[in-house]
Amino acid sequence: MAQASPLVPVIILNAPQLAENIGAVARVMANFGLADLRLVNPRDGWPQERAWALASGAEWPLNAARVYDTVADAISDLQVVYATTARPRELTLPVVTPRTGTAQLAEACARGERCGLLFGGERAGLETSDIALCQAVITIPIDPRFRSLNLGQAVAINAYEWRMTVADAAPPNFRPGPGAATGEAMLGLYEHLERELETAGFFHPPEKTPNMVQNLRSALGKARFTDQEVRTLRGVITALSRGRGKVLEKIARKKEE
Repeated sequence: MAQASPLVPVIILNAPQLAENIGAVARVMANFGLADLRLVNPRDGWPQERAWALASGAEWPLNAARVYDTVADAISDLQVVYATTARPRELTLPVVTPRTGTAQLAEACARGERCGLLFGGERAGLETSDIALCQAVITIPIDPRFRSLNLGQAVAINAYEWRMTVADAAPPNFRPGPGAATGEAMLGLYEHLERELETAGFFHPPEKTPNMVQNLRSALGKARFTDQEVRTLRGVITALSRGRGKVLEKIARKKEE
């Protein structure tokens, strides 16, 4: 008998515009066994009565929905997050289909890691800076002659593939190792490294700083560091910055002499 994973992904909607679409998302979440809904800056605030009307009785994702100011806040306790969007040209993240992506998330959940699927708003989609906080990109292979796909449909396709993956999964026969670091821990690493690089004059010319930051975050995120590895890397950054400071002190003393 197939055994469900101990954890299931959370669904994160970034800047959703229409209450009806949020309700439709809740409905398909309930269809396929997902319940944790997170909203980042919904355009018309929260709660919105029309969402409950469109959910057709699937009220539990809406009742428990949490609202956040930023994507970074919404994923801070998660260890694996896949962004559902078209291929971002600016980043080099792995790009997979919903079937492959949800299978990878199922493996992560089976290891006890907390996972999420990030979706963009109806009009603008996801910003590159938000995608850079994720570990991979899920792209739905729709016909290029008509690429219009609404938010509820996008969630439904991924939720269905998740359900099918879990239904077909065999019980895990391996001992899980340490899980990946949380989004909060990774953001701390990113910001620590970026501060030191800024001090060292790495970001030049200044107008290229946002792209350089996004590329650094994307590259580091793909490594899937554990919490211990993040702590070790931050220790390395601190040691290097202190070492640079001592060298500068010696140079200053010699100039004074």
